Amino acid sequence: MAIIEVENLVKHYKKAHKNAVDNISFNVEEGEFFAFLGPNGAGKTTTISILTTTLNKTSGTVKIAGYDLDKEETAVRRSIGIIFQNPSLDFGLTGEENIRVHAALYGVFPFRPLYRMMPKAYRDKVQQLAAVLDMEKDLFVPVKTYSGGMKRKLEIVRSLIHSPKILFLDEPTTGLDPLSRRNLWEYLGTVRREQDTTIFLTTHYLEEAEDADRVCIIKGGKIEKLGTPDKIKSELLENYLILDAPDRDKLRDELKRKKITFTETPQFRIELGKRSAQKIINEITTPLTVVKTYSPSLEDAYLEIIEEKEPK
Repeated sequence: MAIIEVENLVKHYKKAHKNAVDNISFNVEEGEFFAFLGPNGAGKTTTISILTTTLNKTSGTVKIAGYDLDKEETAVRRSIGIIFQNPSLDFGLTGEENIRVHAALYGVFPFRPLYRMMPKAYRDKVQQLAAVLDMEKDLFVPVKTYSGGMKRKLEIVRSLIHSPKILFLDEPTTGLDPLSRRNLWEYLGTVRREQDTTIFLTTHYLEEAEDADRVCIIKGGKIEKLGTPDKIKSELLENYLILDAPDRDKLRDELKRKKITFTETPQFRIELGKRSAQKIINEITTPLTVVKTYSPSLEDAYLEIIEEKEPK
């Protein structure tokens, strides 16, 4: 079942020469890990702002968790958690007070003036989430004393406190140290498995999107590619084999004789297509000094798309 439904979505800003989001349509399934990627100015942030009710659309229809974005904004907001790229915290409060206010606004836990007066379920969940990101000691410190990384951790804890059906992650790991980044993704994996939470990710760390169920790449306000990471990579880029030998003339002659197509770069590059690297290597009798297989990454495919020149 689609938990996010976007149909013919358009956003046009006044005095702009073209639409920021130009008639895009896509669905996200319940429990799916969906990566939404694009360069600056592609319409990515505009789309996310519309889906999270912080920006009005020009036209089109959007449903979030079964709720119509135009008619049921409050229900939409209760169904989602958001980690924005820029912090939206009250710097005059402690970390825990920011979380407590958020939980009360979402109606998850009743507000109490002191942490110790809050329900045990709330206190347990706060401690559990804080432990994931190694910030237990900083919960009761004013946010104005936090580093950028600590503010990011607090945003993450706050966004998860009400167990949202859909979690929008806008550059969620920016400013996090490698250990916190790994812990966060391990925890999000657990949340997905146990609660069937849908993850909607935007990131500049393309390796974080490699494990996505599907990837949507937007450019110039339009969707350029939508599919699994493997499908997108296979449509754009080839796997290839790199070989080299002490006697390069002998290797070159053997490849030509056996009709194995190659290019010299200066090593010998052989596009694999549907052939296996092992089969090609087994056919070659020339002693080799270099044998390397190359499989394209999602980042390679992404760059291939966004670096294509816009039509004039």
